[in-house]
Amino acid sequence: MPNPITNFVKKINTQDLWDDELVIKRKEYLKLQGSIDTNLYYITTGSLRIYVVDEFEEHIIRFGYQTNFIAALDSFINEKPSDLYIQAIKKSRIKVIRKTNFMNFVRSSEENIGIWYLMLEDLILQQMERERDILTSSPLERYRRVSVRSPQLFQEIPDKYIASYLRMTPETLSRIKKS
Repeated sequence: MPNPITNFVKKINTQDLWDDELVIKRKEYLKLQGSIDTNLYYITTGSLRIYVVDEFEEHIIRFGYQTNFIAALDSFINEKPSDLYIQAIKKSRIKVIRKTNFMNFVRSSEENIGIWYLMLEDLILQQMERERDILTSSPLERYRRVSVRSPQLFQEIPDKYIASYLRMTPETLSRIKKS
């Protein structure tokens, strides 16, 4: 069965709805803290991280890699400044669609509305899993759960970022991986 999100992207491509295409270098920012960003991004190559800074410590919230949509979701929804940073981990090629163009596309058919709801439901479930991991699991259990849920993460993302995402030190992650 075809992936509905793949079909969604094909339709956006066919209708030539992308507003821009960017190439951002490793460590370059797509979005900075305090800015408003109502764009939705589709990663064609590379990987990015979304994070916040608290008391000079970075806390990675999520990653995006090839064939993922990524956004500063709070700013995308409420059109207000966001505390989120979005930064390239690797050189990345990204297609950009503005919120108004994207939402017009979504509303253009019942099928598109359904796929958008599927995307949002999936995002909510992922976020709930993440919260559950952080609140209840030991470092070992967090590692196990994430490795089952997102095996691609360990091929795409350097360990120092994975450790931050899992709320552990790089040394703890290294020990867990070896055991």
